[in-house]
Amino acid sequence: MLNKIWASLIILGISFALAQDVHDEVYNTHKNGAPIQLSLLQLPSSSAELILITENKKLNATILENKKILIHLDTQSPQYFLNVAAANNRKTSLTATILSQDNHTITLLLPDIHWQKLRQVTQAAFDTAEFAVKLALGLIGIMALWLGLMQIIEKSGLMNFLIKLVQPLLSWLFPNIPKNHPAFTSISMNMAANILGLGNAATPLGIKAMQQLQTLNHDKDKASDEMCMFLALNTSSVQLLPPVTLIALMGTQISELLIPIILATSCSTIVAVTTAKLFAARNRRNT
Repeated sequence: MLNKIWASLIILGISFALAQDVHDEVYNTHKNGAPIQLSLLQLPSSSAELILITENKKLNATILENKKILIHLDTQSPQYFLNVAAANNRKTSLTATILSQDNHTITLLLPDIHWQKLRQVTQAAFDTAEFAVKLALGLIGIMALWLGLMQIIEKSGLMNFLIKLVQPLLSWLFPNIPKNHPAFTSISMNMAANILGLGNAATPLGIKAMQQLQTLNHDKDKASDEMCMFLALNTSSVQLLPPVTLIALMGTQISELLIPIILATSCSTIVAVTTAKLFAARNRRNT
């Protein structure tokens, strides 16, 4: 189902880009073939070096052979020139044809722009695919490390010790779950994975915990208070370590966000637990 949604979004994006490009081609919104007149200043030190003036911005340019001119661009250059350069796979320069020139003005013919939106969508698709592969490869080591630690904690019996340690808290959060029920193990491991920033590892544990909570649910068509509390905890979990995705993206710079992440997730968890408790109390009064 998710693949169909993504495919639909991609097809929709390509369709809109194609429609916009057809509109641009029919009405020539990019002014292809239209001469453009600019003011110029010729540097006295060189007859080939010029300064073009457009939109109150200056562009450095160099006259080439065969009535060609090389326009040098940067991030402060007019957007139209940047668009023409990007459409012709250039970033820092643009070659145009000189139609006429006098002491104060110059008339140029810039390269044409065709199918710009479709090119941008296609390039974005390739860039996103490349980024996804690099991100996935970067996550392998981090995920292997933390999932291995989780396996060691579980097989060494440390997980049972941690569950007993947090049993009073879990009993307060989930008062309707019987003591020593297997759901406590899945919930504890899910919470541990979230706290360590292992969102991907927490997902299957969360699904398993929900399945176990469903066995305790008297109304199978409605989420129980315990299920709502667990969902609130799962989505707003305190994170002592940043998510592995952020670590893969930011590297060592993530250390600057440690305190803000802990504070923000702590606040979100307090609000989520408080809200879930209030709704649970209301449900008990209504029954």
